[in-house]
Amino acid sequence: MMHLTLYWGKNVTLLVDSWKTDSWLSYLLTLLACFLFSSFYQYMEDRRLHFRSLSSSSTTAVPLLPKYQRSAKFATAVLFGVNSAIGYLLMLALMSFNGGVFLAVVSGLAVGYLFFRLIDDEEPWVVIDNACACA
Repeated sequence: MMHLTLYWGKNVTLLVDSWKTDSWLSYLLTLLACFLFSSFYQYMEDRRLHFRSLSSSSTTAVPLLPKYQRSAKFATAVLFGVNSAIGYLLMLALMSFNGGVFLAVVSGLAVGYLFFRLIDDEEPWVVIDNACACA
């Protein structure tokens, strides 16, 4: 039976017909897989942004960088494709409308952001040489 509203229960069909949970152990393992997969999504997004910053860095500062710029751009494109596929699979998992799957994916994204992406947000985007607003 396909649910069209959010429900709570251990009986879930996730992504394919062969991935069905019928016991609490299989349900908890499915929730763990959703949690880890969504945390891995944040890790892959961090790596993609890292390669993107490598590919867009200035060539005047490092003269040997253009050779690595092409490979960094290619790695960014590959990681974007992989990350998009993971994101769509997570969206399809959420479309099972199971409350536990929803909480596992959202908490996995939050924990993954905390461990992998929060470090990037602490770096300042704009460097201010003079703190005076009138300068």
